[in-house]
Amino acid sequence: MSFGEMVEMVDILKRADYDGKYGPYLNPNVRKAKIMTKVVKSLCWNVGVRRSKEQLRKRLSDLKLREQDQYRRIKKVLLKSDVQVVEEQFTHFTSDSARLIQDKMWCSLDLDLIKEKNKEIEQRLKNMIDVLGRI
Repeated sequence: MSFGEMVEMVDILKRADYDGKYGPYLNPNVRKAKIMTKVVKSLCWNVGVRRSKEQLRKRLSDLKLREQDQYRRIKKVLLKSDVQVVEEQFTHFTSDSARLIQDKMWCSLDLDLIKEKNKEIEQRLKNMIDVLGRI
């Protein structure tokens, strides 16, 4: 699986909250199956590669468990490219409703970045508390 395919897959899974981090869901397995179907279609459409849901699940599991460095690299690429991708894809909107959708996407992106930075700060504070507790 190429790096571009993996970036596309992780991007969709992250945006759709595949891991269920942002809330309890009534039917998580059904939800995950629908999200994975979306990934299969997107890879076929955007990258031109057909993969089964099982292949993609296994690849995601490998990324998270065995290839953590590459998974981090993919996340960094997504964080850096999100602003450029959103800007390129949505500059052609003209109607008011489309502009509202664009604004919502920008806010969602900003919120994701804030959450990531918040997690980093919390981790730093925990480390500081641990160090001070040892003194």
